[in-house]
Amino acid sequence: MDTVSNNNANPADTSQSGIIHSQRYYFNSGATKDIQFRIKQLTTLKKAFLVHEKNLYAAMKSDLNKSEAEAYTTEFGITIAEIEHNLKNIRKWTKPVRVSTPLFFLPAKSYIRYEPYGVALIISPWNYPIKNLFGPLLGAMTAGNCCVLKPSELAPATSSAISKMISEFFKPEYLAVIEGGIPETTDLLKEKFDYILFTGGTATGKIIYEAAAKHLTPVTLELGGKSPAIVDRDINLDVTARRIVWGKFTNAGQTCVAPDYILVHKEIKNRFITRVNEIITEFFGKDPSTSPDFGRIINQKHFERVKNLISGDIITGGLTDASQRYIAPTIIDNVKPGDKVMQEEIFGPVMPLIEYEKTEEAIAFINKGEKPLALYVFSKNKKTVDKILNETSSGGVCINDAFVHLGNMNLPFGGTGNSGMGAYNGKTGFETFSHKRAVLKRSFLFDVKQRYAPYSAGKLGFLKFAMKKLL
Repeated sequence: MDTVSNNNANPADTSQSGIIHSQRYYFNSGATKDIQFRIKQLTTLKKAFLVHEKNLYAAMKSDLNKSEAEAYTTEFGITIAEIEHNLKNIRKWTKPVRVSTPLFFLPAKSYIRYEPYGVALIISPWNYPIKNLFGPLLGAMTAGNCCVLKPSELAPATSSAISKMISEFFKPEYLAVIEGGIPETTDLLKEKFDYILFTGGTATGKIIYEAAAKHLTPVTLELGGKSPAIVDRDINLDVTARRIVWGKFTNAGQTCVAPDYILVHKEIKNRFITRVNEIITEFFGKDPSTSPDFGRIINQKHFERVKNLISGDIITGGLTDASQRYIAPTIIDNVKPGDKVMQEEIFGPVMPLIEYEKTEEAIAFINKGEKPLALYVFSKNKKTVDKILNETSSGGVCINDAFVHLGNMNLPFGGTGNSGMGAYNGKTGFETFSHKRAVLKRSFLFDVKQRYAPYSAGKLGFLKFAMKKLL
């Protein structure tokens, strides 16, 4: 990596303040603004991933019992694809964008420059410790920022593997990983950053937002919430059940956009339950605890939290093993709004079922809660789908599938209301970490005297006419 002489920063200072000061000095050198530099760093990151691939798989296996296939599909492989996507598009994205100039200002030209903010802080969660850290980082790197990365301490093996990989391939004045828990994060938030992106729970998001406000630092908050799935009667039952089981139980349900609860039409509910049970067995066997493809709850605290949500009309699963942090794929029928499982985001392999008869009932149920990060609609009926889209609000929507919209790098990923603010993914990530700088360049010709004082009645008439030409 290209470096610069740093006479005002001590490279041996590995404290948080020292690292941030070093990154700010490096950014101010202008090195990261060069497009060729950014391309080189993205290429280096891809190489780093390929060198450390097995280490990252082993770490995710240790933390979450992720199979290599799941880790590749939902974390490693998609990150490599995103790197290649950004490399393919970086020159196009970074070009200034010309916009029209009002007649009154001619001759002139107007354009928008995409400029990096400076030193960014990215705080990631434990459930997708690779994807949710490097997804935002790619946007920040493509935009030309320096970054401090704070992986979750709740996935310690992956946090350590990431730190080792980044320190091996990048200088800390450009990319630095700071490990640790709440004390380290609290100290980080006392520092001044130019941008902060946080992925995690709503309660912590509010703390991040409050800390950022003290420095007037712009933020993106990727939070969560109870993302519903509406299962209409007019569906392909087999495909619907298969995709919901996959979306709900991947990573043992520890996905911020997993279908949290299922609103299922009463006419097909029983058939839906039967097919879901069959597919759970097809995916994970008669005893999912022995399946190499079924994950584990991240730690004992979360295990107890999810376990305590299991009550009521349990028709599938319900088995738990604290020694393995194992909770079986569980279905709870006839769930009511006041039930424990409906009071918080589940973040585990528990599927509550709520029966409805009219689409209006499902819409009203969703709208009584906070705006979710994702909404899933399974229906062949276009009018039904359009009605749900028009009468609900959510961060994103996926129709007839579960959470695959995140894999489309041409779509933004982000929340709204309680589920977050701002977005990233592909070009949106680049734009998130870029300041849109407005530039208007005028000629010295045609300096209209009527714009200047003293203002006579004739000048005012001219100015009123000119204002109409701003459109």
